[in-house]
Amino acid sequence: MAGKPAPFPTRDEVLRFVRESPGKTGMREIARAFNVRGNDRAALKDLVRSLEAEGAIDARRTRPRPAGTLPSVTVLEVDGLDPDGALTARPTRWEEDDPPPPIALDPAPRGVPEPGEGDRVLARLRPAPDGGYLARPMRVLDAGPRRVVGVFRATGSGGGVIEPAERRARRSLAVPAEETAGARTGELVVGETEPGSRLGPAEARVVERLGDADSPGAIGLAAIHAHGLPLRFSDAALAEAEQAAAPGLEGRADLRALPLVTIDGADARDFDDAVWAEPDPAPGNEGGWRAVVAIADVAHFVRPGGALDRAAQERGNSAYFPDRVVPMLPEALSADLCSLKPNEDRACLAAHLRIDAEGELLDWRFERALMRSAARLTYGEVQAAAERDGEGLAAPVRASIAALYGVYAALKAARERRGALDLELPEREITLADDGTVARIGFARRHDSHRLIEELMIAANVAAASALEAKRAPCMYRVHDRPDTAKLDVLREFLRSRGIALPRSGALRPNTFNRFLALLENPRDVGIASLMILRAQAQAAYSPRNIGHYGLGLVRYAHFTSPIRRYADLLVHRALIDAYGLGPGGAGRAEPEALERIGTHISSTERRAQAAERDAGDRYCAAYLADRVDAEFSGRIAGVTRFGIFVALDETGAEGLVPGATLGAARPRFDARRHSLAVDGRVLRLGDPVTVTLREADPVAGCLVFSLSAVNGEAWHSVEDRATRRRGRPRQRR
Repeated sequence: MAGKPAPFPTRDEVLRFVRESPGKTGMREIARAFNVRGNDRAALKDLVRSLEAEGAIDARRTRPRPAGTLPSVTVLEVDGLDPDGALTARPTRWEEDDPPPPIALDPAPRGVPEPGEGDRVLARLRPAPDGGYLARPMRVLDAGPRRVVGVFRATGSGGGVIEPAERRARRSLAVPAEETAGARTGELVVGETEPGSRLGPAEARVVERLGDADSPGAIGLAAIHAHGLPLRFSDAALAEAEQAAAPGLEGRADLRALPLVTIDGADARDFDDAVWAEPDPAPGNEGGWRAVVAIADVAHFVRPGGALDRAAQERGNSAYFPDRVVPMLPEALSADLCSLKPNEDRACLAAHLRIDAEGELLDWRFERALMRSAARLTYGEVQAAAERDGEGLAAPVRASIAALYGVYAALKAARERRGALDLELPEREITLADDGTVARIGFARRHDSHRLIEELMIAANVAAASALEAKRAPCMYRVHDRPDTAKLDVLREFLRSRGIALPRSGALRPNTFNRFLALLENPRDVGIASLMILRAQAQAAYSPRNIGHYGLGLVRYAHFTSPIRRYADLLVHRALIDAYGLGPGGAGRAEPEALERIGTHISSTERRAQAAERDAGDRYCAAYLADRVDAEFSGRIAGVTRFGIFVALDETGAEGLVPGATLGAARPRFDARRHSLAVDGRVLRLGDPVTVTLREADPVAGCLVFSLSAVNGEAWHSVEDRATRRRGRPRQRR
């Protein structure tokens, strides 16, 4: 008797199968692997053809492209000029963590219009001799109006120009007099490009004025608008939020007597998780613990299909900047009803966890409850109290904090046993003065209190995923694939230069990286190697298809602990409510295809928010260093490209470019495999300690330009930039 056909495979499942298959893989092998029969074979053929058309797999062998590479034919966006005046481009589709490889455009062949900045082109790619790609345009595609953020400058004609704030943009945009919207010189504006003659200057119209470009608030706004983050909620969503009311005790457990506390950073803007612990009194778990992780019950207020739900799903997550938050939910919820403020009744979804002395999760239980936070504590306060035996805390809170540290010790031991990836990367901390200017930039201190909360949240997330799996309920997993071995070549070369051999074959478990980090004696080397390991990792994502979490060494994992700021967590809450009959606010049985689409979307919005946050951080760094031009700084080479080196400063973590044209008399030779740059007989490598001089700092674009003064303690003679000699002014490049 014939077996029952399996569910039709998704795009990601086909890609994963092709990637992991040892030999040649074609339609027959894919159909057999997924038990695709009959009419479904035609649909499978269409799926494979679409993957081939995207360049995700090789049409001749149905093999995936190596990570970090581009297909031979793809769509590009022309994004500016290189230091020698040639057009450059970037792929319109790029899902890697690392920046895309550099692409230089060849002149268009006869019969193909010459593309201009901002155009999308279909191009044929070939590897460039010194790394990156050379692209030959095949067709200029229609590219509708494009939004650009920049500084407006009035001209004598009554119109003006927009000087783009985006680092990739090179040309100013002309603004006709009737399209300025009243903008004044020096204002930050949002422009929309207008189609025009390819021979004349590109034109735009002002669609929004954001205020003085020199004002402190302009930095965050520029990053927000450059990345298309939505700032305004619909009237319907705001009305829903304003009409929301806190629930009573009916249908909920009463946890108000439990001394739950929130523990966050001093500048935290929302409080959506509270914790409590005690030694487990149950027999059979000697040395074990009971813990409660209580999370704001956002699902009570945000119901599926409503205006709030549509807004939250569109945004996908909150984005955090030094001067503001772009929240996933309106402030009436995120800063009030769903914020676990001290001494106020709040609705929550509570995870009751039992953990043994070895840090293993024994069992769990979820319930809807009413809680009252006993205190709003900061990481620093908790750490200080722990070091003074709870001094300054009320007795119930003091006992819970001591137990929480016991839970942490057990969970930490379990983490080490399973070999989770352990990267201690410094986190940049930007502190603003009262007037919004940058007071200082440094690195945040990490305490055990930070790790305590992280491990408890991970335990609750594992419990949520396990609970849904036990009920065979749909779950939006947080998945993390193993790294592509090709992306580890840079790390391999770096470790080899330190006398350490990273194996080329065999499964590299997360703990393998931990062992090699422990072999490095220089703390700076550990930092550079940790960054390389991070860059080599696959990108974590949201998916209803569970492949586990490689970095954490977990078989199943889902985000449960932050539904105020992550739509994925709200979906997990709804699934738990449905699976365990916890009352209204669930979502019903979601279709797998719908969850696939939502997972792809919220993974994309997460990347968008992260890019905007990094962009804003770079702009704040440029503003902070703008009055230190010509000063010298120590740093490390954090990136090597064919057009120069990127240097990260030790003092602030700020990153800027040393243009290749300033490095020596001859054109630098780039070695893509070793990520090194040979200049005048000397070689610059990733991780080398350097001294640089700041030459330019542009806060609007977030650009820093350096010249090289010394490498590995030896003086380096920089030369004048060829672009400077040719045009009489420096060219900013990032």
